[in-house]
Amino acid sequence: MNTAKPIRGYWAFYWPLALTGLVSLLGNQIQNATLARYPNATAELATFALAAGVYHLFDAALIFIPQMTVVLATSRAARCVCRRFVLLVGAVLTIPVLLLALPAVGAPALRAAFNVDGPTLAAVRLYVTLLAPNIVLAALRNYYMGLIVQAKKTRLVTLFNVLYLAAVLLVLAIGFHAGWRAVITLALAQGVASVAHLVALFWAATRVVQSPERDGGESIGYREVYDFFWPVALTSVMFSLSRPIIYSFLGRLENPQPIIAAMRVGFDFAMIFHNLLNQFRHLFVTFGAEDLAGVRRFMGLVTTAVVGAMVVVVFTPVSSFILQELIGVGAEVLTMTRQVLMVMCLLPVVVAFRNYFHGIAMVQRHTGPMGAGAVGRNAATYLVSLALFSLGWLNHATAAATLVAGFLAESLVVVLGTRVARRDGRSCAMEP
Repeated sequence: MNTAKPIRGYWAFYWPLALTGLVSLLGNQIQNATLARYPNATAELATFALAAGVYHLFDAALIFIPQMTVVLATSRAARCVCRRFVLLVGAVLTIPVLLLALPAVGAPALRAAFNVDGPTLAAVRLYVTLLAPNIVLAALRNYYMGLIVQAKKTRLVTLFNVLYLAAVLLVLAIGFHAGWRAVITLALAQGVASVAHLVALFWAATRVVQSPERDGGESIGYREVYDFFWPVALTSVMFSLSRPIIYSFLGRLENPQPIIAAMRVGFDFAMIFHNLLNQFRHLFVTFGAEDLAGVRRFMGLVTTAVVGAMVVVVFTPVSSFILQELIGVGAEVLTMTRQVLMVMCLLPVVVAFRNYFHGIAMVQRHTGPMGAGAVGRNAATYLVSLALFSLGWLNHATAAATLVAGFLAESLVVVLGTRVARRDGRSCAMEP
């Protein structure tokens, strides 16, 4: 049955999620701005870029839990299965992060990966150790967020992300003015904010939101949850691996710290626009099976607006003002960061195209093409980085282009995979 909504109906659902993405990414900008005000800011930014890259290899596996919850947690019994599965996944992913805290394991692994040593290596290990408890917290946060999105209470999601940002800002301000080390300040800010966010989400999901039971209150087993989860987890883990792959090659250049710092700031700034389009996944798993044409039309309009806004910001003095005056990026890094952003303007179109087919895969409950595409993205990222490094052409701008090329490769694999799945009858009928 066609239950098409007007564009304004989709907008009412989407805009709080879009704002949520912006609020979340503002946290990254505030962290960068705090680090930029520490003595030896370039080294602090580069060190945190490496540490965050390592931590997000594990944390990233949890990114699609909200969509998994929307699709699978359609009854009380199914919600219990999903919640237990999420807790188990969070605990398992914490183990390798804690192993990196051990000097005998973490030091040689990080040294080999990023060509760092001495105080930088020690700081990266300390960051990763202090961030480890956030993995279980993030797993539960994403689960309860999925219940709230499933009930179409997206404004609550935005409200609680504002709470998260406020907690981050408060602890960063206290730590910086108290003279705490950068690593302690940033890790504590994220930990306190994660606890506050989880408490708010749990309260809303259990006291305010009554999740509807769809499809007759279907029952699911752990195998069905696992089959849905592992490809989407692989997708997000591969995304988090893209930056470390590039950093590992940049770290072998002469004087790599300013380049890595520029990449860190540029990627985080570009993610403001990128993440707006990632919210399409929530929209798709909620409405895509009912009104594919309407969802597709809405996605096209929003993508056009996002790309236009990014081009205007990046290619005008607005970007210099934000980077220099608000974030506090120094002259050594500013020019390279703007050039990174100019290349990254190509990314939103590719991301929107990819997310459309991600949505199809999740609605069909056949997420294998997502995992395959993510592997393809990193294979392309590695091969292009290797070629550029070997030819002596690797720099901040070509590294940004490498990231775009990786996403393009991923998109092509996902398109092929969803079409093969439909042809073979392994998923519901949905015309991409």
